Amino acid sequence: MGLEILIVDDEVEFAEAFAERLQLRGFTAHIAYSGEQALRIVDQGAVNIMVLDLRMPGMDGLEVLRRVKKSHPEVEVIMLSGHGSEMDEAYGRNLGAFAYLRKPADIGDVLEAVKRAENLLAGRSV
Repeated sequence: MGLEILIVDDEVEFAEAFAERLQLRGFTAHIAYSGEQALRIVDQGAVNIMVLDLRMPGMDGLEVLRRVKKSHPEVEVIMLSGHGSEMDEAYGRNLGAFAYLRKPADIGDVLEAVKRAENLLAGRSV
């Protein structure tokens, strides 16, 4: 299964470095630097997993999550937050987030969450 992963983060350096690591592991990675841009990419239909920052200018990650799960419930969303509270985590999980990780997240932890989401998606397509 060729997974398409969308990284949504307004921190350009983080998003680019993480996309590069995913590509080195054989994933196809896209980057969006805003919630609005992320929704446009998801609407094009080429995303299986989204790695989504909670706090961004404009539309925040929880609103992006809410909209994505409403229009594309099959997309698995991994939330990342450097500033999120336990309430944000509970709300995100309630909206359908697959995983919630705190920044600075170890790249290995994020990749592990991506692999778990990949396994879940593979089970659905059987």
